[in-house]
Amino acid sequence: MKSAIFRLALLLGAAVFAQNFVPSALVQTGFAQTARPQSTPAAQPALPPTGLTGFPFSSESLAYTVNWPSGLSMGEGHLSATGDPSGWKFELALDAGIPGFAVKDTFGSSAGADLCSASLSKDSVHGTRRSTETVTIDKATATATRTTTVGDKSGGTSKVTVPDCVRDALTYLFYTRREMGQGRTPPAQQIIFGALYDVSLQYAGSETLQIGTRHYVTDKMVCRVKGPASDIQFDAYFDRDPARTPVAIRVPMPIGKISLELVR
Repeated sequence: MKSAIFRLALLLGAAVFAQNFVPSALVQTGFAQTARPQSTPAAQPALPPTGLTGFPFSSESLAYTVNWPSGLSMGEGHLSATGDPSGWKFELALDAGIPGFAVKDTFGSSAGADLCSASLSKDSVHGTRRSTETVTIDKATATATRTTTVGDKSGGTSKVTVPDCVRDALTYLFYTRREMGQGRTPPAQQIIFGALYDVSLQYAGSETLQIGTRHYVTDKMVCRVKGPASDIQFDAYFDRDPARTPVAIRVPMPIGKISLELVR
């Protein structure tokens, strides 16, 4: 099965799911207005001394279900953050597929207390094809080095110049949560997921979602990601709790919306 053009592990990983699982012919592109740039806050301690729980106040682990437009589950996802005074480690694991074609992806990233990325890794099994990828960021030279393997063969190494404080797609999710918790919409910026991608967010107001038997009052963000050969728009919903917990991602397709929904 072909991968979709969307190459990002962005905002909960629904975008990762769209890239790795949904056929490219189903991806629906669109446009969102760019958020107004705002100044980047100074670096903060990775674990603030508070009694609050969830990122950025403490380490966390969240569970999700990946759903067809009908609401039937096609798999599950797990998102975690582990922090210490020096920084954070993030992980997203997806296990989804259709009969006869499994999709298993594990993404890991590390970042400093300022949420500037240091590394990103990806381990994927799509059907019978297995691949790995690592991206290491050298802030001193403003360079990201990408190394890939497919099966037991090397996929090569490439380098790209990156911004001074570049964020990988997974770290960007957590950065977005921190900014929203402080009353800010993240400014438009470049993120890295192998190549560089332009990402922007537009706040679209509050919306109440029913997930299972529970109702969440959420803040809706319209997300646009544009890369070398892709341009996609999707919606992300964040709880109004202090941690701005990601509740759902909905990716529009001609057949309906593929969704990633919180099950805790």
